[in-house]
Amino acid sequence: MAHSKRGPRTASKRQLRVGEELRHIISGILAKDLIHDADVAGNSVTITEVKPSPDMRNATVYLTTLGGVNEEAVIAGLNRTAGVIQSEMGRQLTMKFTPKLVFRKDDSFEYGSHIDALIRKNRLPEEPS
Repeated sequence: MAHSKRGPRTASKRQLRVGEELRHIISGILAKDLIHDADVAGNSVTITEVKPSPDMRNATVYLTTLGGVNEEAVIAGLNRTAGVIQSEMGRQLTMKFTPKLVFRKDDSFEYGSHIDALIRKNRLPEEPS
């Protein structure tokens, strides 16, 4: 889903599997309203992707809010409450370490829309038959 977040190395199968498991767990935590931060409460958040580091000690969580409303404030609130999310996540994980979380805006949808607009703009008109 991400376009330029990965860098020169591609993720291993384990990283992809763990990232998907973390995405489900974090989504569940947010759905239960366990986060008591004014910037996060009442906002609909979609976790689009979680990218764990190769050593699984850190993970970047990419997200978007419904309609892009209050996105920067929500991200700041989630980064402030990352410890609460990590402790709840640790109860559900079977890994040796619970990854340290960093929340970021997912710009892949905007990038995809931009590319789509460029393609539509440069498409030649079809000739009538």
